[in-house]
Amino acid sequence: MNSFAPDTTRPKVPNHLAVIPCRWGSTRFPGKPLAALGGKPLFWHVYQRCLQSRSIVGAVVATDDRRIATTSEELGVPHVLTDSHETGTDRVAECARRIAADGYINVQGDEPFIDPLAIDAVSQALAQHGDSVAAVNACSYIEDTADIRSASVVKVVHGDDRRVLMFSRHPIPYDCGDHPGYLRQLGLYGMTADALQTFSSLPRGPLEQAESIEMLRLLEHGHAIKMVLARHAGPSVDTPSDLLAAQKILRQSMRHSAPQ
Repeated sequence: MNSFAPDTTRPKVPNHLAVIPCRWGSTRFPGKPLAALGGKPLFWHVYQRCLQSRSIVGAVVATDDRRIATTSEELGVPHVLTDSHETGTDRVAECARRIAADGYINVQGDEPFIDPLAIDAVSQALAQHGDSVAAVNACSYIEDTADIRSASVVKVVHGDDRRVLMFSRHPIPYDCGDHPGYLRQLGLYGMTADALQTFSSLPRGPLEQAESIEMLRLLEHGHAIKMVLARHAGPSVDTPSDLLAAQKILRQSMRHSAPQ
Protein backbone atom coordinates (compact mmCIF):
# COMPACT_ATOMS: atom_id res chain seq x y z
CA MET A 1 0.00 0.00 0.00
CA ASN A 2 1.23 3.50 -0.85
CA SER A 3 1.97 5.99 1.92
CA PHE A 4 2.93 9.64 1.94
CA ALA A 5 6.00 10.38 4.05
CA PRO A 6 5.68 13.45 6.30
CA ASP A 7 7.63 16.55 5.24
CA THR A 8 10.47 16.71 7.78
CA THR A 9 11.24 20.35 6.92
CA ARG A 10 8.00 21.45 8.57
CA PRO A 11 6.83 21.19 12.19
CA LYS A 12 5.31 17.83 13.11
CA VAL A 13 1.88 17.55 11.51
CA PRO A 14 -0.81 14.85 11.54
CA ASN A 15 -0.42 12.16 8.92
CA HIS A 16 -3.36 13.59 6.98
CA LEU A 17 -3.66 13.54 3.20
CA ALA A 18 -5.70 16.08 1.23
CA VAL A 19 -7.74 14.41 -1.54
CA ILE A 20 -9.26 16.49 -4.34
CA PRO A 21 -12.10 14.55 -6.03
CA CYS A 22 -12.52 15.57 -9.69
CA ARG A 23 -15.04 14.24 -12.17
CA TRP A 24 -15.73 15.22 -15.74
CA GLY A 25 -19.50 14.77 -15.89
CA SER A 26 -20.87 17.71 -13.91
CA THR A 27 -24.49 18.28 -14.95
CA ARG A 28 -24.21 22.08 -14.88
CA PHE A 29 -20.60 22.33 -16.05
CA PRO A 30 -19.16 19.30 -17.92
CA GLY A 31 -15.38 19.22 -17.89
CA LYS A 32 -15.25 21.68 -15.00
CA PRO A 33 -11.95 20.47 -13.45
CA LEU A 34 -10.10 21.40 -16.66
CA ALA A 35 -11.80 24.78 -17.06
CA ALA A 36 -9.10 27.47 -17.36
CA LEU A 37 -8.66 29.94 -14.52
CA GLY A 38 -5.68 32.25 -14.89
CA GLY A 39 -4.16 29.94 -17.49
CA LYS A 40 -4.33 26.83 -15.28
CA PRO A 41 -7.08 24.23 -14.84
CA LEU A 42 -9.42 24.71 -11.92
CA PHE A 43 -8.14 21.73 -9.94
CA TRP A 44 -4.56 23.07 -10.10
CA HIS A 45 -5.59 26.10 -8.03
CA VAL A 46 -7.17 23.84 -5.41
CA TYR A 47 -3.98 21.78 -5.28
CA GLN A 48 -1.89 24.92 -4.73
CA ARG A 49 -4.11 25.90 -1.82
CA CYS A 50 -3.64 22.47 -0.30
CA LEU A 51 0.14 22.83 -0.55
CA GLN A 52 -0.10 26.01 1.53
CA SER A 53 -1.69 24.11 4.41
CA ARG A 54 0.58 23.42 7.38
CA SER A 55 -1.39 20.44 8.71
CA ILE A 56 -1.26 17.89 5.91
CA VAL A 57 1.53 15.72 4.53
CA GLY A 58 0.51 15.88 0.88
CA ALA A 59 -2.32 16.22 -1.63
CA VAL A 60 -3.60 14.14 -4.55
CA VAL A 61 -6.25 14.50 -7.23
CA ALA A 62 -8.71 11.59 -7.35
CA THR A 63 -10.43 11.13 -10.70
CA ASP A 64 -11.93 8.47 -12.95
CA ASP A 65 -11.29 10.52 -16.09
CA ARG A 66 -8.08 9.99 -18.08
CA ARG A 67 -8.17 13.54 -19.46
CA ILE A 68 -7.92 14.91 -15.92
CA ALA A 69 -5.30 12.29 -15.00
CA THR A 70 -3.19 13.19 -18.07
CA THR A 71 -3.35 16.90 -17.25
CA SER A 72 -2.36 16.12 -13.65
CA GLU A 73 0.73 14.28 -14.92
CA GLU A 74 1.64 17.16 -17.23
CA LEU A 75 1.42 19.64 -14.34
CA GLY A 76 3.25 17.42 -11.85
CA VAL A 77 0.18 17.00 -9.63
CA PRO A 78 -0.05 13.58 -7.90
CA HIS A 79 -3.22 11.72 -8.83
CA VAL A 80 -5.10 8.48 -8.30
CA LEU A 81 -7.14 7.01 -11.15
CA THR A 82 -10.24 5.60 -9.44
CA ASP A 83 -13.31 3.66 -10.41
CA SER A 84 -16.52 5.53 -11.15
CA HIS A 85 -18.38 6.62 -7.98
CA GLU A 86 -21.67 8.27 -7.07
CA THR A 87 -20.05 10.89 -4.83
CA GLY A 88 -16.71 12.53 -4.19
CA THR A 89 -16.61 11.03 -0.70
CA ASP A 90 -16.91 7.53 -2.17
CA ARG A 91 -13.98 8.45 -4.41
CA VAL A 92 -11.96 9.56 -1.37
CA ALA A 93 -12.84 6.27 0.32
CA GLU A 94 -11.23 4.39 -2.58
CA CYS A 95 -8.10 6.51 -2.15
CA ALA A 96 -8.08 5.60 1.53
CA ARG A 97 -7.97 1.92 0.55
CA ARG A 98 -4.94 2.57 -1.66
CA ILE A 99 -2.94 5.23 0.19
CA ALA A 100 -2.22 4.85 3.90
CA ALA A 101 -2.79 7.85 6.17
CA ASP A 102 -4.33 8.57 9.56
CA GLY A 103 -6.93 10.89 8.06
CA TYR A 104 -8.15 12.27 4.76
CA ILE A 105 -9.20 15.85 4.09
CA ASN A 106 -11.73 16.02 1.26
CA VAL A 107 -11.13 19.31 -0.56
CA GLN A 108 -13.67 19.90 -3.32
CA GLY A 109 -12.13 20.37 -6.76
CA ASP A 110 -14.30 23.41 -7.48
CA GLU A 111 -13.01 25.50 -4.55
CA PRO A 112 -10.08 27.45 -6.09
CA PHE A 113 -10.03 29.99 -3.25
CA ILE A 114 -10.28 27.56 -0.32
CA ASP A 115 -8.41 28.99 2.67
CA PRO A 116 -5.36 26.89 3.66
CA LEU A 117 -6.10 27.87 7.27
CA ALA A 118 -9.51 26.22 6.92
CA ILE A 119 -7.78 23.02 5.77
CA ASP A 120 -5.56 23.28 8.85
CA ALA A 121 -8.60 23.76 11.11
CA VAL A 122 -10.32 20.64 9.77
CA SER A 123 -7.15 18.57 9.98
CA GLN A 124 -6.49 19.64 13.57
CA ALA A 125 -10.11 19.00 14.59
CA LEU A 126 -9.99 15.56 12.96
CA ALA A 127 -6.83 14.73 14.93
CA GLN A 128 -8.65 15.77 18.11
CA HIS A 129 -12.15 14.37 17.52
CA GLY A 130 -11.71 11.67 14.86
CA ASP A 131 -12.37 8.87 17.37
CA SER A 132 -15.70 10.32 18.53
CA VAL A 133 -17.31 11.58 15.31
CA ALA A 134 -17.60 10.23 11.77
CA ALA A 135 -16.53 13.46 10.10
CA VAL A 136 -15.34 17.00 10.71
CA ASN A 137 -16.82 19.62 8.38
CA ALA A 138 -15.98 23.32 7.97
CA CYS A 139 -18.54 26.11 7.86
CA SER A 140 -18.63 29.90 7.75
CA TYR A 141 -21.20 32.62 8.38
CA ILE A 142 -23.19 33.73 5.36
CA GLU A 143 -23.08 37.48 4.87
CA ASP A 144 -24.74 37.81 1.44
CA THR A 145 -28.53 37.43 1.65
CA ALA A 146 -28.56 36.10 -1.93
CA ASP A 147 -26.48 33.14 -0.74
CA ILE A 148 -29.05 32.38 1.94
CA ARG A 149 -31.69 31.91 -0.76
CA SER A 150 -29.37 30.13 -3.24
CA ALA A 151 -29.85 26.38 -3.62
CA SER A 152 -26.18 26.16 -4.67
CA VAL A 153 -25.16 27.10 -1.13
CA VAL A 154 -25.61 24.33 1.43
CA LYS A 155 -26.73 25.61 4.82
CA VAL A 156 -26.08 23.84 8.13
CA VAL A 157 -27.35 24.08 11.71
CA HIS A 158 -25.58 22.58 14.72
CA GLY A 159 -26.02 22.33 18.47
CA ASP A 160 -24.02 23.92 21.28
CA ASP A 161 -21.44 21.15 20.94
CA ARG A 162 -21.11 21.98 17.20
CA ARG A 163 -22.52 18.61 16.22
CA VAL A 164 -24.62 18.84 13.07
CA LEU A 165 -28.40 18.78 13.35
CA MET A 166 -29.22 19.23 9.66
CA PHE A 167 -27.93 20.29 6.25
CA SER A 168 -30.19 21.76 3.58
CA ARG A 169 -30.15 23.78 0.39
CA HIS A 170 -33.14 25.67 1.82
CA PRO A 171 -32.54 28.52 4.30
CA ILE A 172 -32.23 26.93 7.74
CA PRO A 173 -33.10 27.82 10.42
CA TYR A 174 -36.41 29.29 9.20
CA ASP A 175 -36.56 32.97 10.09
CA CYS A 176 -39.50 33.46 12.46
CA GLY A 177 -37.61 36.00 14.54
CA ASP A 178 -34.28 35.84 16.31
CA HIS A 179 -31.91 33.18 15.02
CA PRO A 180 -28.20 32.40 15.49
CA GLY A 181 -27.29 33.36 11.91
CA TYR A 182 -26.97 31.35 8.73
CA LEU A 183 -24.01 29.05 8.21
CA ARG A 184 -22.58 27.85 4.91
CA GLN A 185 -21.18 24.34 4.64
CA LEU A 186 -17.76 24.62 3.01
CA GLY A 187 -16.59 21.97 0.54
CA LEU A 188 -14.09 20.72 3.09
CA TYR A 189 -14.30 17.79 5.50
CA GLY A 190 -12.07 15.29 7.19
CA MET A 191 -12.60 11.60 7.92
CA THR A 192 -10.55 8.61 9.03
CA ALA A 193 -10.12 5.57 6.79
CA ASP A 194 -12.58 3.57 8.91
CA ALA A 195 -15.20 6.33 8.72
CA LEU A 196 -14.78 6.56 4.95
CA GLN A 197 -15.34 2.82 4.54
CA THR A 198 -18.43 3.07 6.76
CA PHE A 199 -19.72 5.90 4.57
CA SER A 200 -19.21 3.84 1.40
CA SER A 201 -20.98 0.83 2.90
CA LEU A 202 -24.14 2.81 3.73
CA PRO A 203 -27.04 3.12 1.28
CA ARG A 204 -28.05 6.57 0.07
CA GLY A 205 -31.03 7.68 2.14
CA PRO A 206 -34.02 9.76 1.00
CA LEU A 207 -32.62 12.98 2.46
CA GLU A 208 -29.28 12.64 0.68
CA GLN A 209 -31.06 11.88 -2.57
CA ALA A 210 -33.53 14.75 -2.19
CA GLU A 211 -30.97 17.39 -1.19
CA SER A 212 -27.94 15.98 -3.03
CA ILE A 213 -25.74 16.56 0.03
CA GLU A 214 -23.30 13.72 0.72
CA MET A 215 -22.90 14.34 4.45
CA LEU A 216 -26.62 13.67 4.98
CA ARG A 217 -25.82 9.98 4.44
CA LEU A 218 -24.00 9.93 7.76
CA LEU A 219 -26.75 11.84 9.60
CA GLU A 220 -29.50 9.60 8.22
CA HIS A 221 -27.70 6.55 9.60
CA GLY A 222 -27.07 8.05 13.05
CA HIS A 223 -23.41 9.11 12.72
CA ALA A 224 -22.15 12.36 14.25
CA ILE A 225 -20.52 15.20 12.31
CA LYS A 226 -18.70 18.03 14.04
CA MET A 227 -18.46 21.51 12.53
CA VAL A 228 -15.51 23.88 12.77
CA LEU A 229 -15.83 27.57 11.95
CA ALA A 230 -13.51 28.77 9.18
CA ARG A 231 -13.14 31.64 6.76
CA HIS A 232 -14.93 31.53 3.42
CA ALA A 233 -12.19 32.91 1.16
CA GLY A 234 -14.05 32.92 -2.16
CA PRO A 235 -16.80 31.35 -4.25
CA SER A 236 -16.93 27.80 -5.47
CA VAL A 237 -17.30 27.21 -9.21
CA ASP A 238 -20.53 25.36 -10.00
CA THR A 239 -21.41 26.92 -13.36
CA PRO A 240 -19.69 28.75 -16.25
CA SER A 241 -20.95 32.05 -14.81
CA ASP A 242 -19.25 31.18 -11.51
CA LEU A 243 -16.02 30.69 -13.46
CA LEU A 244 -16.33 34.23 -14.89
CA ALA A 245 -16.74 35.57 -11.35
CA ALA A 246 -13.70 33.55 -10.20
CA GLN A 247 -11.62 34.93 -13.07
CA LYS A 248 -12.52 38.46 -11.98
CA ILE A 249 -11.55 37.73 -8.36
CA LEU A 250 -8.25 36.19 -9.48
CA ARG A 251 -7.40 39.22 -11.65
CA GLN A 252 -8.14 41.57 -8.76
CA SER A 253 -6.01 39.46 -6.42
CA MET A 254 -3.11 39.47 -8.88
CA ARG A 255 -3.31 43.26 -9.27
CA HIS A 256 -3.28 43.77 -5.50
CA SER A 257 -0.31 41.44 -5.03
CA ALA A 258 1.74 42.93 -7.89
CA PRO A 259 4.70 45.15 -6.86
CA GLN A 260 3.84 48.86 -6.95
